[in-house]
Amino acid sequence: MAPVTPSQEELDRRRIVNINAETVTNISSTDFPGHWPGESHEWSLEKFRRNFRVEFHRNDPYDASFSLIGLDAAIANAFRRILLAEVPTLAIEFVFVHNNTSVIHDEVLAQRLGLIPLKGSIEGINWLRWFKKPTDDDPDSGSTPSDYNTIVLRLDVECTKNPNAAPDEDDPRKLYNHAHVYAKDITFHPVGRQEQFFSGDGAIRPVNPDILIAKLRPGQKIEMEMHCIKGIGADHAKFSPVATATYRLMPDIKILKPIIGEDARKFAKCFPRGVIGLETITPEEAAQEGSGYEGHAGDVKAVVVDPFKDTVSRECLRHEEFQGKVKLGRIRDHFIFNVESTGQFPSDMLFLESVKVLKLKCARLKRDLSNLMR
Repeated sequence: MAPVTPSQEELDRRRIVNINAETVTNISSTDFPGHWPGESHEWSLEKFRRNFRVEFHRNDPYDASFSLIGLDAAIANAFRRILLAEVPTLAIEFVFVHNNTSVIHDEVLAQRLGLIPLKGSIEGINWLRWFKKPTDDDPDSGSTPSDYNTIVLRLDVECTKNPNAAPDEDDPRKLYNHAHVYAKDITFHPVGRQEQFFSGDGAIRPVNPDILIAKLRPGQKIEMEMHCIKGIGADHAKFSPVATATYRLMPDIKILKPIIGEDARKFAKCFPRGVIGLETITPEEAAQEGSGYEGHAGDVKAVVVDPFKDTVSRECLRHEEFQGKVKLGRIRDHFIFNVESTGQFPSDMLFLESVKVLKLKCARLKRDLSNLMR
């Protein structure tokens, strides 16, 4: 028997997650084999290529917004989790304190240093290998620090009096030299082949040079060496390449019956600015029988302008005058991502890095399945 082909209207209905006043319905995806009798929903690469799209809404160096359309929620969530926890980055892991006479304890200072985002040549970071940390059971099992797995940074700062300061000066930053220790005081010391990969603009340095590390007074000094290694956010949040990586489903707003005049103005105020617009009812629309605009020529009507800006607050569903006139929902396979990079990768490149990680996971799974079948 030939498979049943549902109408486009039915397919569009299935794509919508219904947002009601108190509940959310039609949540689960149903486009898989065996759910709808007589319908074939087997996965097809050609169908995926035809339906999948990527649309960029904003692409700043450290903040990007884009849509993935035509994906299943499991894949979209996999990208989000990989962005948070599995894209390798560089961070300070070992701090060797040679001298610290500041008021900040060694452990607290080491923690602050570890959370400073670093950036450098992406090619060089990809060239670096993993550093294996020793275990408590086998202290000698760890890797030996080398140019291919460890980046060396130093922080050597001493506070002294400024002989050129005015006698009545009370600003410590002018009264003393190095009264404030900032991230820009951290220096990079390449070893071996690192000079080939981390030079010029590609040198390892803090993303934000103005991060305050400590405050010093004359006679106080900080002298330490820091070793940076590659890691992932699943091990520690300092290795996460993103400040935030979130997605939401594209809002869907359908006006079922005409909303006119003062009701239209009130309806527009139920949504963020720019979501609902007001248009003048034309004489042609007012003359059309059954349109709902009869006798309202010249008045205003509510129309959906840009559902992308909506937050789906459901405010309009609280008012009786809009009951039965509007239907809210979200499009099941339209994911709007917002990715804010900590600075080691450009925000748009982060998504490509997450794709690489997912492809590597799939390759490993395919290899392991092949081994099981032997």
